[in-house]
Amino acid sequence: MLQRFNNIVILTGAGVSAESGVATFRGPDGLWEGHRVEDVATPEAFVRDPDLVQKFYDERRAKLKTVEPNAAHQALARLDQTWAGELLLVTQNVDDLHDRAGSQRLLHMHGELNRAWCLACDARSPFDGDMASGPPCPACGQTGSLRPDIVWFGEMPYQMERIEQALRSCDLFVSIGTSGAVYPAAGFVQTARYHGARTLEMNLDPSEGSFHFHESRMGRAGELVPDWVEQVLSHGLC
Repeated sequence: MLQRFNNIVILTGAGVSAESGVATFRGPDGLWEGHRVEDVATPEAFVRDPDLVQKFYDERRAKLKTVEPNAAHQALARLDQTWAGELLLVTQNVDDLHDRAGSQRLLHMHGELNRAWCLACDARSPFDGDMASGPPCPACGQTGSLRPDIVWFGEMPYQMERIEQALRSCDLFVSIGTSGAVYPAAGFVQTARYHGARTLEMNLDPSEGSFHFHESRMGRAGELVPDWVEQVLSHGLC
């Protein structure tokens, strides 16, 4: 069923960046780049072994410099730049590939790999170097006080009030490349649909919440997303 709409909310997950060579958060073996998620992505892990956590994210930050946005990132940036209605792109990814592709109406709900949070002065600043060496905070100068500005398990995602408001008011909710296993993002489709939005999933395989969507399209994000964006911009329909 084709439907006209004006207000779009898009959620992206690891499947969008996987085609650029960014490792998905949790692989089939339960590990993230050879580590248990519990050892590198929780506040408790940072207290227990800060050197391990810092070195892990230093490696991810360095790897990020070697990859580029793919066709899905570029298509979403084109939609952002062209769509005259309301649009909010919410990403679970901590990479900067949406940013580099040119998306502006963008919200990083799980933080950003290229930002640091100072535990001494509470400032959040751009940062693209190594934290394991204990560099000074760009804001206050305190050394050894930085941690990645990333939302770990047990912490609250950023700007949830803004996201909830957008979900309640959108006409179309689109989920791309996400497993539907991690809350609160996994519940976005239910919120949007309850408030009357059309819902579309694009994923390599059906997500855990696939049955909540009006429509599911299976395949690579780099192929599905450009086709969908062309459909939207050409006809204003989904």
